[in-house]
Amino acid sequence: MAVNEQNISDIQHAADIVEIISSYIPLTSHGKNYFGVCPFHDDHSPSMSVSKEKQIYKCFSCGAGGNVFNFVENYENVNFIEAVKIIADKVGINFTTNTKIKKNKNENLYQIMDLAKKFYQNNLNSSEAKNAKTYLKSRSIDENIIKDFELGLALKDKQALSDLLIKKKFTIKDLNELSLINVSGENIYDCFVNRIIFPIHDLEGRVVGFSGRIYEDSDQAKYFNSRESKIFKKGNILFNYHRARDSIKLEKSVILVEGNMDAIRLYENGIKNVVALMGTALTKEQIDIIKKLRVSVILMLDNDTAGYTATYNNGLAFEKAGINCNVVRISDTKDVDEYIIKNGVEALKNNLTNPISFLDFKLNYLKQNKNLNNLEDIISYVKEVLANLKDNDNELVREITLKKISKEYDIDIDILKNSLNITKNSQKEVTNVKKSDKVLECYEKAVQDILYFMMNDSKYIDLYLEDIGYFKEKKYRDIANLIIYYNESFGSINLANFLTYVKINNELADDIESIINNSFIKDLTLDNFKEYLATLKKWNRKEQLQKLNEKLKNENDINEKMAIIKEITKLKREV
Repeated sequence: MAVNEQNISDIQHAADIVEIISSYIPLTSHGKNYFGVCPFHDDHSPSMSVSKEKQIYKCFSCGAGGNVFNFVENYENVNFIEAVKIIADKVGINFTTNTKIKKNKNENLYQIMDLAKKFYQNNLNSSEAKNAKTYLKSRSIDENIIKDFELGLALKDKQALSDLLIKKKFTIKDLNELSLINVSGENIYDCFVNRIIFPIHDLEGRVVGFSGRIYEDSDQAKYFNSRESKIFKKGNILFNYHRARDSIKLEKSVILVEGNMDAIRLYENGIKNVVALMGTALTKEQIDIIKKLRVSVILMLDNDTAGYTATYNNGLAFEKAGINCNVVRISDTKDVDEYIIKNGVEALKNNLTNPISFLDFKLNYLKQNKNLNNLEDIISYVKEVLANLKDNDNELVREITLKKISKEYDIDIDILKNSLNITKNSQKEVTNVKKSDKVLECYEKAVQDILYFMMNDSKYIDLYLEDIGYFKEKKYRDIANLIIYYNESFGSINLANFLTYVKINNELADDIESIINNSFIKDLTLDNFKEYLATLKKWNRKEQLQKLNEKLKNENDINEKMAIIKEITKLKREV
């Protein structure tokens, strides 16, 4: 993608952040700043502050923060360039594209995967695809599905793709990284052979992996999937997301299924707000993707024991994240794909219009293998429900659950509440013990907060250079150097402009945004900055002491030992 950097800067300066955010959520003026209910977490009181002067926003409850582009990116759940386009339209500036954003270091990997996809697609139109086409037809996969989901075919020739890509001058190292080839001595073979190919796309719609299915009788595994690579992280992807995103926003709900064919079958039958898991267990990253959409979830996983358990575990994850979740359990068939083929799409739509709440599903799930006419089993069941609630911060979920249990088993609700409090307090004690061992977190937090200060004001850059000048971790060192470079190049620094610069020019954007979102500093004062510097220095001295003590143990020369002891004594006084 090619863009005009000055054009983006002009758009940012023409876009008043208060006006832009006000077009999404109500803001109220209070002193110099504006406040509103944060749309990025379950906020019930205005915890988001928007600064007209600094052109940034910050929620001191969940940590979300940044400039006008960050807000639109996260609210609309779009990438940076799309956010720029949206804001450009709002302020009436034409968004042009004529100079290139810094090339993605993995661009060649995306090129390879796109070429491989096209190669597989062409194969499916060749004379060698007769049996594959017959198989697809038997599975009710028609030409529309083949075209829309870019299905392809890996040929029986074990070197068809590798020969092509090597002739194109792509390296064996990159082809191996992408799971496209196997190397055995001097021989090179294709990883995908004689299989139907299903491309896997990332959130932006770029092909990052493949799933290959056998279509003829074979003793091989039914599916062969790409390994994770530099561009393919299963936990960061939801199958079909790039196609489904607009429909999800329109329907205000997302249907989550287990298999790729389940998503394909629903999508081709007009139910387009559907994505599939890349495995049965949700990851934090996938939950974050869905949370940014601010829609409800319908879990519709496979009709087997694993699918039943996955529905429970994934529902708990959504519940904990504050995402409204409902459940549809299909019957008679193994999965959604088979259900539609057997019963028709209208039958499935009827199921979708009558989901059960996850709360009801959860309470039924916990009743498994219990005789609820038996007092001991009732007690065991209630204890499980309370244990389930102890980590849930959603007050409404806790209250409704306790009322249901109270009513169903005629237990005084105050007794249930007291029991829950005892369980939660016990958990807190365990948590506090664990936290006491996490000294490293304090150190890392101090480093990130120092960087946050530096992004906001040049004077903190000067103090960093005078007092520290170096972080031991490469990632933080690179960020500090980038901040210093920006300050020297432009003569000053402010967070709103720096973030735009980073988005256009640097690959550290995600790490920098993470630092901003992890910072809860309300007052960027010199005293606060010095506290973080002191924390960092203290940690560095303790680390030095540890190294000197190790050195002392292994030193035999008496004079060297005395010198080390002297150095240790000096450091101890400073600590």
